[in-house]
Amino acid sequence: MAVSANRLELLQNIDAVAREKMIDRQIVIAAMEEALQKAARSRYGQETDVRAEINPRTGEIRYSRLLHVVDQVDNDAVDISLADARTRNPAAQVGDYMAETLPPFDFGRVATQGAKQVVKQKVYEAERDRQYEEYKDRMGEIVNGAVKRVEYGNVYVDLGRSEAVIRRDELIPREAFRPGDRVRAYVYDVRREQKGPQIFLSRTHPMFMSKLFMSEVPEIYDGVIEVKSVARDPGSRAKIAVISRDSSIDPVGACVGMRGSRVQAVVNELQGEKIDIIPWSADAATFIVNALQPAEVAKVVLDEDSSRIEVVVPDDQLSLAIGRRGQNVRLASQLTGWDIDILTEAEESSRRQKEFRARTDIFMQALDVDETVGQLLASEGFRSIEELAFVNPVELATIEGFDDDTAQEIQARAQAHLAAIEVDLDEKRVALGVGDELKQLEGMTSAMLVKLGENDVKTMEDLAGCATDDLVGWQERKGGEMVREAGYLDGLEVTREAAEALVMRARVKAGWITEAEQADEATP
Repeated sequence: MAVSANRLELLQNIDAVAREKMIDRQIVIAAMEEALQKAARSRYGQETDVRAEINPRTGEIRYSRLLHVVDQVDNDAVDISLADARTRNPAAQVGDYMAETLPPFDFGRVATQGAKQVVKQKVYEAERDRQYEEYKDRMGEIVNGAVKRVEYGNVYVDLGRSEAVIRRDELIPREAFRPGDRVRAYVYDVRREQKGPQIFLSRTHPMFMSKLFMSEVPEIYDGVIEVKSVARDPGSRAKIAVISRDSSIDPVGACVGMRGSRVQAVVNELQGEKIDIIPWSADAATFIVNALQPAEVAKVVLDEDSSRIEVVVPDDQLSLAIGRRGQNVRLASQLTGWDIDILTEAEESSRRQKEFRARTDIFMQALDVDETVGQLLASEGFRSIEELAFVNPVELATIEGFDDDTAQEIQARAQAHLAAIEVDLDEKRVALGVGDELKQLEGMTSAMLVKLGENDVKTMEDLAGCATDDLVGWQERKGGEMVREAGYLDGLEVTREAAEALVMRARVKAGWITEAEQADEATP
């Protein structure tokens, strides 16, 4: 079939737009059909349901209008009587729609402008959708582009088929770009917005460095070496933790490369940022010691409940462990996920002596014993009256200078002291108005009841309405630093798991949930 010049030109224009905007040809055809429909309605009336169809092979345009089959015609532009409909289709029924072919017509100037605007808008929307769909699946990748312009410190990058932005705070300090410069960056976010898809790039994101190592170290790309975590002070210093799945391959050596070639390529891309490559370890203490390199560590003490660790270093290693403006310990903390406290050996020794003295005084006052007995108990590792009250008396009797009678007497005094404290706490609970029903809850202690009462948690409903964070506190980042907010039960050494179980039991007792639902919640 021969195609007329006008129809051929139409198909050529459709193909040209589809290629230029890199969108599907059918989308352009649909946009033009909608534009033609809008123009046709301006001729036949806005209420008329006009349809335009472009043959994708020949370029022929056909117009038709849909008529609703009704018993009584109110508007002959949109309705057709059942009798008339059956002259065209004997099977027509009320409620059906029939298509009536319309003759072709020439557009006026206004209709032509309106049609152009519709096509332009539809093609623009299709182009934006294509950009979003393409780049939303590329989040987490490194892209290359040319700097298009720099506005107020933000760098706009031409990626070829899309434009992206590196905001000022996502640029490495002191680096400057000019239009035409080539730049590599990490795609960390792609959003749909009113003005089109927004592609956000970063050169300070920790994963940017991780992806750079992946491109430079074949073992990381192949999955033999895994990057476990990254911490960066962009433009200054960074730490990266790696582990090898093959015992014959040294993960640190592989990342450094021959004469440092691999790590140097990453350093050059990051404007001279110094990189410490750390061997990752499943043992938290070992990992933290590695993360504090190049400082030497004498001893570590972990507190797993609060995710804090105390690191003891020799006096001459303190400044090295902390780093300039706290940089080394801050990066080590980010890398490991632990809050790290640095102490010198002298500070740790002084603190131990204070704790020993404090425990001795507690034993002397609570048990009514002299200093020698208090020191003996403290030196044997007893940390509280509770430990003395419930320890096996045989263990006490093995302390040098103690016999069975002495052990039994000390334990009896410890139990009497705890009983007196319990009575005092129960009186405070009653005075605060905390109900007896909470006292019966499994896992609840008198000290916890008093703390809850002081925070206006006095009934089963009150406790059921609490979140775990309310009881044990939480951490949030403020001004670049992690800040801990106190919980109602601070100071009582209540774990997050115990607090969560307590709240769930309260919800069961309050009738908020059933025991079966509680069991489901507890199932990981």
